[in-house]
Amino acid sequence: KVPITRECFQQLPRLKFICVTATGYNIVDIAAAREYGVTVSNVPAYSTMSVAQMVFAHLLNITNRVNDYASQNREGMWNRQEDFCYRNLPLHELDGKTICVIGMGSIGTAVSRIAQAFGMQVVAVSSKASESLPVGIVKMQINEALACADVVTIHCPQTPQNVKMFNAELLGRMKKNSILINTARGGLIDEEAVADALRSGRLGAYAADVVSVEPPSDANPLITAPNAYLTPHVAWATDEARTRLLTVCYDNIKNFIKNHPINIVT
Repeated sequence: KVPITRECFQQLPRLKFICVTATGYNIVDIAAAREYGVTVSNVPAYSTMSVAQMVFAHLLNITNRVNDYASQNREGMWNRQEDFCYRNLPLHELDGKTICVIGMGSIGTAVSRIAQAFGMQVVAVSSKASESLPVGIVKMQINEALACADVVTIHCPQTPQNVKMFNAELLGRMKKNSILINTARGGLIDEEAVADALRSGRLGAYAADVVSVEPPSDANPLITAPNAYLTPHVAWATDEARTRLLTVCYDNIKNFIKNHPINIVT
């Protein structure tokens, strides 16, 4: 999480290699790394299945109200019922619903595969050609996809060009009461606009494992927004994923020392 800026390169004339202990490498000034001849490696795809799993942990929590019902039962709600069950919150099936996957890298592809197993229709917003997408996935332009999707999940990298891409205008193009999930980067979201959409009921729910500034301040509007479900940037952190992360980091360093760098991003 330490930013490697142009100033860092200027102060480290002997620097030859940066091994990022993550898949995303926006923490490094890549243009400066190229100028200074510094090799940068990352750890690709170590957390693919962990993040994909978190997407559906959030989605199922929203559609099946798992935490809400469990919390009520800890307060004795079920104990007080005359019938064998009670239902005071709506439940929804995923089967037959449409999910829009924004970004079809390794995580987006894994999410699409799981969504299909639930019987969901998958539409993709991707730079990839239609014929290169997995079977059954339909490529759409973003406005068309947002208009028909019951669920939108973000899996694209953050760039200077797409910061706050989900602003009030784009949120307004989404299907009313749809669910937005962000396990990519917090900066892709205009957090005040999302909070407003939740408060107005325009957006059904927002689930995220990331926010724009981490940890968030008490002033972050998503902390208190209705139907906002935030986890503390832990989608990547399963035991299995962290083991893969350290193994690949070791291989990255070992191979750079042997003059055969791998997983190079620049």
